[in-house]
Order: sequence, then structure tokens, then C-alpha cells
Amino acid sequence: MQQNASEERGEIARLSSFVGAIAITDLVKTTLGPKGMDKILVSASNPNDIIVTNDGATILTKIYIDNPAAKILVDISKTQDDEVGDGTTSVCVLAGELLREGERLIAQKVHPQTIIHGWRLALETARAELTKSAKDNSADKEKFRQDLINIAKTTLSSKILHSEKEHFANIVVDAILRLKGSNNLDNIHIIKKSGGSLRDSYLDEGFILEKKIGVGCPKRLENAKILIANTAMDTDKIKIFGGKGVVDSMAELQKIEDAEKDKMLLKCKKIADHGINCFINRQLIYNLPEQYFAEHKIMSIEHADFEGIERLALVTGAEIVSTFDHPEKVKIGTCKLIEEVIIGEDKVIKFTGVPRGEACTIVLRGATSHILEEAERSIHDALCVLSVTVGESRTVLGGGCSEMLMAKAVDELAKVTPGKKAIAIEAFARALRQIPTIIANNAGYDSSELVSQLKAAHYNGQSNAGLNMKDGCIGNVSDLGILESFKVKQQVLVSAHEAAEMIMRVDEIIRASPRPRERMPRH
Repeated sequence: MQQNASEERGEIARLSSFVGAIAITDLVKTTLGPKGMDKILVSASNPNDIIVTNDGATILTKIYIDNPAAKILVDISKTQDDEVGDGTTSVCVLAGELLREGERLIAQKVHPQTIIHGWRLALETARAELTKSAKDNSADKEKFRQDLINIAKTTLSSKILHSEKEHFANIVVDAILRLKGSNNLDNIHIIKKSGGSLRDSYLDEGFILEKKIGVGCPKRLENAKILIANTAMDTDKIKIFGGKGVVDSMAELQKIEDAEKDKMLLKCKKIADHGINCFINRQLIYNLPEQYFAEHKIMSIEHADFEGIERLALVTGAEIVSTFDHPEKVKIGTCKLIEEVIIGEDKVIKFTGVPRGEACTIVLRGATSHILEEAERSIHDALCVLSVTVGESRTVLGGGCSEMLMAKAVDELAKVTPGKKAIAIEAFARALRQIPTIIANNAGYDSSELVSQLKAAHYNGQSNAGLNMKDGCIGNVSDLGILESFKVKQQVLVSAHEAAEMIMRVDEIIRASPRPRERMPRH
């Protein structure tokens, strides 16, 4: 090994991996479940940049980690967030608990490959049991809508919105059902407005653009024909770097200005020739073109941010254009009504009756920007889970019920498996039971008592038994309406196992120093 490089082998490497992964698990496990706690993340470079959250993926992506095994857990959390949107904390916690069990087995001199083999057998059994317990109500519209509301309430229970989860569950379900089976969440726009309380949030059909209508333009427009552009509408000054014009009188200067003015008016005329009555530009619209549009009864809206303009083009059926010589090739957007409305203290522009009927806007109200940002993350998680459920409509029971079902099936497998693999299979079942244990601990209840009651209930045939976190006892989670998406649960199980197996296989960590730069010889 060269200088500045290091390696850790065998037991030491494994210990280093376990310590890192378990530390990450211990960091996020207090945020799990309906009574999970929040974390405040403060940026070291900007102390004013504060995030208050209990979203596993947000916490893990914001913290700086040096341990390679911990980075693997951060990656599975990110993947879970990208793939299904929720379960980011659960996947990390389950992987960490598997590794905690693995560490104990290695201390008892069980070989990692034996543990991995046992875990794979346990995974197949757990997965089969989860699939068996899944229900599908997609054929009955009323039942399916109730399923979606229950899933939304379960997802929002552990978020900042838990106090208003009924209200927000209806908002997100209505928004998702408007998509009519599409999973393009770009059609659902979320805007945050400080003021009021979370209860004042609502779902509005159509699209809301956080901009103002140009001076002198009509503030209300019916049957709008919209041209969406990304073009410079300031006076076209000489844009060549270092370009210089030398004149010998004010009259000559006036001629240059007039030429620029004529050029801009010609551009405005080309835009007006598209037969439109609303012009929306991503860039600024200066006074002269704004005046021209106002005279020609064309509503002008400037400086629409790119994300807003992209979404607007999507929902109105328009294309973003930057040249105006071929009006016949341009797709003009339409909507029934454009009007200026007031939300809180801000004026915004509302587009109603857009061709994409699925388009809608969720307007979030709240006391502070931190609350609004966390509310947006919660709504995003719920929307992702619901869009996944619309595609894969099977549901499973939450509240620790699914984990206990899987643990019971894995225990049964351990009884009939010979050899040391049985010990690994039992460890897998214990790791699964840690999820309801942690949920109960986070609520301040006696987890040993509750989980042993839950285990007994499942062995006595009560396959719907789970944790009732409201009253601190076990109950029938089917009656309590605690539902989760089958796809989310399955993704948590599979991803956690893959990450734990990957870390378990490590027996050497090599840290190489970066190659030093070769200094160029001076001539």
C-alpha cells in the first residue's frame, strides 16, 4: 500500500460497516411511525438555512457521511423515494435491524454466507406471505376510493399534517383521481402561501401561475388563445461583446433607437398575427411591447419561471416557441377563462377549463415557510404512494400487522430448516418484529408488552391484529382503516434485504488516497 492509503480486513472491516449502518439506523428510527419525532437540519455554510422534517430521505440526503456502509443505506433510501415516494425511513430501519442481527450471529461464529443463504430463504417466504395477505378492491369504485383515503391517512399520520389528515387525505385522493390512471404528477401543481392555517389549504381545479398580468391588460379573459414563448422582449441592443457605435449627433442616435423600436414592433406584430389574445413569456416584456399588446387587447404575462411555463404548456396543450415566422406550425394553447385571483395577500393568475382536465393545483397555507416546506414534502409522499397504488391496486394492512404476519411465516420456516441457516432465518423474523417495536417505542408505550401481545394474537389466528397507536393497545387494523400500498411494502422488504446482504458480504475496506497531481516543470 502506498502512503495515505489504508485497508481494514476481516472482522475489523465488518465491524466498521456494521457500526456505520447501525448508527444511521439509530439516527432515523425515532422518526418512524405516527408518533415519530422531527429533526432540525442546519446548514453549516448558511446557519439561516433550516429544515424541520421527519422524512427519512430528506434527513439522509442532507447529512454528510464518511462511512461507506452508511452511504449504501442512504442510497437505498433515495431509491425508495424515487421509486415509490414513501417508506424511506422503514427501508433504512429494516436494513439496519437486519445488520444488527447479523452482527450478533457473526459474533457466534456463523459464517456470513450461511447468514445470507438463510436470509434469502426467509425473504422468499416473507414475500409470499405479504402477497397472500394483499387485497384488491379496484373493481369497486367506492371501496377503492376508501382504500386510497385510508392509505393517504396512514401516510400522512407520521407527517406534520397528521392533525388535519382527514382534510388532506381527501385533497390528495381527489387530485390523484383527476389523473384518471395517469401517473404524471406534473399535472398536479403545489403552491405554498404563508398565512392562515394548514386547515385553509384546498384543491383548485385548473392551473395557478404565481405572476401578475401586464399593465393596461384586461384582468379577465374568456376563451383564451395562449401563445407561450421563451424570447427576449427587451429592446434589441447590440448584443456583440464590445460592440460599439460611434455617432456624431443626437439625430443619428435617435435613428438607431428608432430602428430598434421598429424591429421590436415588427416582432410584436408577428406575435399578434398568430391570432392570440394572451401572450406568456419566460423572459421580461419591456414597456414598448407591453404597450403594443395592451392596445391590441392581448393579455401579456412576463417572467413566468421555466417550471411554471413548462407545466402551463403541458396543461393548455401549447408548445413553447421562440421564433414567430411560421404561425401555422405553432401549437396555440387554450383555456376557458384566465382571471386574477387573490390568495392570502398575493395576486395570482388562475387558468380554468384547460384541455388537460386532470390538471389541478393544491394551495398550501401555513404559519411559516418551514411548516409549508414540510407540508409540501408530506403531500408529495402521499401523492407518490397514491399514484403507485392506482397502478398496482393491491393493499396490505399497516400498523405493524404485515411485519408480524411475515415474521410468523418466517418463524414457521425456521422450524423446518435444518442447520445453522435456521438461526439466520430466526434473526430475519426478529428484524421484522423490530418495526412494530420501534413504532411503539416512539409513541412512549411499552413495546415489549405490546409486541408480545401482538405476536400471541397472530399465533391465535387474529391475522388482522396490529398496533392501535391512538389508545396504546393492539386492535384490528382493518377496522381502524390502517392500510398501506402493497408495492411500497414489498419495495421496503426487498430493498432492505439487498442492502443488508451487500454490507454483510464486505470483508475488506480499502481507502485509497487520490493520485497526487504531477507538477509541471517550469521552463
